[in-house]
Amino acid sequence: MTSTERAIAAAEAHSAHNYHPLPVVVASAEGAWMTDVEGRRYLDMLAGYSALNFGHGNRRLIEAAKAQLERVTLTSRAFHHDRFATFCSELAALCGMEMVLPMNTGAEAVETAVKTARKWGYRVKGVPDGRAKIIVADNNFHGRTTTVISFSTDPEARADFGPYTPGFEIVPYGDLAAMEAALDAAGDDAVAVLLEPIQGEAGVLVPPAGYLAGVRELTRARNVLFMADEIQSGLGRTGRTFACEHEGVVPDVYVLGKALGGGVVPVSAVVSSHEVLGVYRPGEHGSTFGGNPLACAVALEVIAILRTGEYQQRAAELGEHLHGELGLLVESPAYRGGVRAVRGRGLWAGVDIDPALGTGRQISEQLMDRGVLVKDTHGSTIRLAPPLVISKEDLDWGLDQLRAVLAG
Repeated sequence: MTSTERAIAAAEAHSAHNYHPLPVVVASAEGAWMTDVEGRRYLDMLAGYSALNFGHGNRRLIEAAKAQLERVTLTSRAFHHDRFATFCSELAALCGMEMVLPMNTGAEAVETAVKTARKWGYRVKGVPDGRAKIIVADNNFHGRTTTVISFSTDPEARADFGPYTPGFEIVPYGDLAAMEAALDAAGDDAVAVLLEPIQGEAGVLVPPAGYLAGVRELTRARNVLFMADEIQSGLGRTGRTFACEHEGVVPDVYVLGKALGGGVVPVSAVVSSHEVLGVYRPGEHGSTFGGNPLACAVALEVIAILRTGEYQQRAAELGEHLHGELGLLVESPAYRGGVRAVRGRGLWAGVDIDPALGTGRQISEQLMDRGVLVKDTHGSTIRLAPPLVISKEDLDWGLDQLRAVLAG
């Protein structure tokens, strides 16, 4: 057996089969490139679902982590530590907000946002206890906890995990009239709308122009919180710090994760106003690791990187090039008409493949054989989300491999 085969066999024998990874075993990585246990290099066109926006082994982030590792890594929230206040104030400033509630994973941040909206509804808006309603969109992906999968429309995420948590209404994504109808039906019991500004897991779905701004108007008029899940779409991925900025929208609550930890440690947060996050009292919510010194040190460096605007600009410029090149593939006879549609924004794209050419998984495996790593979703779609540090030359090389696969 090869080193790859041995590693995969051991994983299959001793880990739960909750993922179906491509048959590659990564041993090291730098920038936009990964190297497997056989010494073969691959161009990373997934970037850990946007967790690695700033590339593998980013020296600024690694050095920040190393320096903090030598000092203190964890205190729990039982005590203060010297990185916490700076992290909270600087992240709040980046978001144009006032307060931060730090957690670890994206799913934890979404759960925190749900709890926050309900508590705000009861404490501030005056919703009768137990009646709070949150409006969400179909085809959403906000995580896989019990509450979150309760408002998922993905059968794989939901099946066999009931009973499900009540209190959510699901409407079609991008349908402003349906959103208005759901808010009107919920009436004064509506406490929040929770949306991804771009739906990543669904295939990088971008809502119609004006949709986010329309949701913002509807929620403001009804005293309902607009909570933007920017876990994948935020922190530079779309060419802006936040995807909501493309419509000039500022939500009431940002839900952040993934790139906030720079691909080094898990860091997530809910960021909002004093009115919203000020509803908490000691003991009502928490996390042993949330806001730990190591996480704060890395996230502070991420914030410093974002303040320069360099990565947002790279994502915008390279993203324009990416979408221009992908657009040429749509229904092109030169590539067997194999691309049916392309969607996305910045350095983020969903590419719908004609099933006649293969499933998304099969296309991903063929790209892997050519040294490019992507991930399929929903059967016939592949997602492209390279680290924002990728060079134009490497991006073009990766696109050349996609063209070669499509040409057959």
